[in-house]
Amino acid sequence: MKKNTRVEKKKPASSKAKPLWAGRLAEKPEDAAFAFQASINVDKRLVFDDIEGNKAHAAMLGRQGIIPKDSAAKIVRELNNIAGEIRAGTLTVDASHEDIHSFLEAVLTERLGDAGKMVHAGRSRNDQVTTAFRLYLKREIPLLQTELAAAADTLLDVAQLHVTSIMPGYTHLQRAQPVTLGFHLTAWCAALERDISRFSDALSRLDECPLGSGALAGSTLPLDRKATALALGFSRMSLNSMDAIADRDFALELSGDCAITMVHLSRFCEDVVLWASEEFKFIELAESWSTGSSIMPQKKNPDFAELIRGKSARVTGNLVTLLTLLKGLPYAYNKDLQEDKESLFDSIDTLSICLRIFVGMMKTAQFNLKRMKAACTGGFLEATDTAEYLVRKGLPFRAAHETAALIVRDCIKAGHKHISSLSLAELKKHSKLFEEDIYKAITPMACVKGRDLPGGPAPKEVRRQIKILRKKLAK
Repeated sequence: MKKNTRVEKKKPASSKAKPLWAGRLAEKPEDAAFAFQASINVDKRLVFDDIEGNKAHAAMLGRQGIIPKDSAAKIVRELNNIAGEIRAGTLTVDASHEDIHSFLEAVLTERLGDAGKMVHAGRSRNDQVTTAFRLYLKREIPLLQTELAAAADTLLDVAQLHVTSIMPGYTHLQRAQPVTLGFHLTAWCAALERDISRFSDALSRLDECPLGSGALAGSTLPLDRKATALALGFSRMSLNSMDAIADRDFALELSGDCAITMVHLSRFCEDVVLWASEEFKFIELAESWSTGSSIMPQKKNPDFAELIRGKSARVTGNLVTLLTLLKGLPYAYNKDLQEDKESLFDSIDTLSICLRIFVGMMKTAQFNLKRMKAACTGGFLEATDTAEYLVRKGLPFRAAHETAALIVRDCIKAGHKHISSLSLAELKKHSKLFEEDIYKAITPMACVKGRDLPGGPAPKEVRRQIKILRKKLAK
């Protein structure tokens, strides 16, 4: 009958959880010092990945004759039992251990005796840790990509409904040219699609197995590193054992990818915060995605958008933490590397919840289309189109640009809000090339429809962009 190893009471670390490195040192750290250097509360989320690494390693040791085949089979069988018990809640991770790796080895040894002690042959915690870390990220990042794709799909659904909904486009936060809401949202989606592809690039680079690299120089035992890599689903072995132990590029890259994505979400949410203001009134956020004020009864604040914007700073800080952690380390393993996981785990968790909040907020948002369209009147958003009208009539662009600028200046002096307020005779004072068709050419919708080049805001072109993005997201 299988022994239940659930720990009901925590004993002092020095008496209960013997470190894997304890043999060399006669004196052990005091409990506070042991807890300071322990990482189990961070790396316990790697438990199932470490179990898979242990299983592959033990099976390989048995096949290679490094340990008895029956011992290898017992280890694999017991690891499966342990995984099942942890999932069922009948075995809990004992936080008095130094890390998740020593916890699992302790359970194996308690249950299997000497057979459990065999699992670490030909392996260091250095290669064991980074193997489990990579396995975890190989599982977790595709889930994050799915959430990113869901966010992009949500935005594309909204964009599809608004390919003809006129609104101003801005540069320098000044009204620039007429576009559509569908065009604006599709721009957001193009950024999210790049984010997904960046994560894919990072996954392809981290997809190598460091197991068998040992502490930094491999092992004299006849390990089959290729078989272990294949068993764990890696596409290849790491090339150099020292590099495999020292390398945290994959963590840096993923942390950077999280930071870039959060910056995108922050910029989207900045648009939302501006649009929700009384000055813009372009968007009405659902009450369930807004908050009130503790002192001002009238307030309806876009706090969720603001919090996403704020949390981008946290994820950027996590990237700086990793960069700073690594910049001064000699090339191999150093205890500093134990700090590589907490910040990346936090970035992944933060990005994941922000994506879900962002999707919920945007799904229920309502857009004030009349207000958006009205904002295209005034501010002379048609000035560039006026210049290009003259270019089509044969005027060099610099001359056309100057002509349009002078027209705008005259309109401002006269108190006009748009160029079409001028009569044809007034326009002809600036250029005899103006004809009656100028008035149709510079309406907001005409400005949008005329920009039908690839990448432009014309409704037909935006529908094409949406179609392309949906195909990319479906891959």
